Amino acid sequence: MSAARPAPLALTLGDPAGIGPEIALAAWRAREAQALPPFAIIADPAHLERVAAELGAPTPVKAVATIEEAPATFAQALPVLPLEAPVSATPGRPDSANAAAVIESIDRAVSLAQAGRAGGVVTCPIAKAVLYEAGFAHPGHTEYLAALAAKPGEAPPLSVMMLWSEGLAVVPVTVHIALADVPEALTRERILATARIVAHDLRSRFGVAKPRLALAGLNPHAGESGAMGREEIEIIAPAIATLREEGIDATGPHPADTLFHARARSTYDAALAMYHDQALVPIKTIAFDEAVNVTLGLPFVRTSPDHGTAFDIAGKGMARPDSLIAAIRLAGRLAARERAA
Repeated sequence: MSAARPAPLALTLGDPAGIGPEIALAAWRAREAQALPPFAIIADPAHLERVAAELGAPTPVKAVATIEEAPATFAQALPVLPLEAPVSATPGRPDSANAAAVIESIDRAVSLAQAGRAGGVVTCPIAKAVLYEAGFAHPGHTEYLAALAAKPGEAPPLSVMMLWSEGLAVVPVTVHIALADVPEALTRERILATARIVAHDLRSRFGVAKPRLALAGLNPHAGESGAMGREEIEIIAPAIATLREEGIDATGPHPADTLFHARARSTYDAALAMYHDQALVPIKTIAFDEAVNVTLGLPFVRTSPDHGTAFDIAGKGMARPDSLIAAIRLAGRLAARERAA
């Protein structure tokens, strides 16, 4: 394909009892209004038809043999790459019997992206607890993607979670750990590794010529010169100094409570927060329905909506596809840039 037309995107099924199937159907129905790039979902066509019918929103779906057929099909029907594993799901009732289908969908999407046949991977939400019941051995979705991306005999690449919107991009340096464990987990090396990946991918995938990174402090008032903690002095500031020596435009440590207002946001391209909620509270306040989860550090484009399976509203026609639409649009943009490069 030419640089102007990257390969279609591969969408994963996610947990079939969650809202993934219905927001994927809704995204396809909004394809023209939202100017979405072509995509195919790896799922069970019959299951998608049932979901659409039960929601009172019949949607044409068409099984395709290869993802290369998706662009020609996309205008008339949602292209579906049929799964081999069976799917039998009731909305709102997660079942580990569907774990094989969930994993197969992810595996095939990654394989297509690694082969250059898919421009990128957009993942619908999974329920880790359901997969754990079926023997899933990875901490989470992103870690599994990194494991799939690893070359034989090599460790998985370090991956970084960035929550992105048009008005704010944030990266938590520590992610899904207890708040009490953050100070011990927060090391100079971890900050450096995260910041380097963020700076690299902002340049290579987002086209930011000289990324500006703003690093938050861990403690109130960024430690108040050591009066409220010494992590800023002993860990964060030395990491920033090293980044600057490497030519990365990094500033901080900044007090987190003054880092996310409009004027502050205009001074950086991404904010690095020291723990999960320090990053996610501001972006979910500013862009709850439009934020996109982007995995940096992988050898392929991966985005996902910034929400979970929402079992409580699955099948009720209440789920909004906004975040998935934003994830598809961003993945298409990144894929086009990567193809051109």
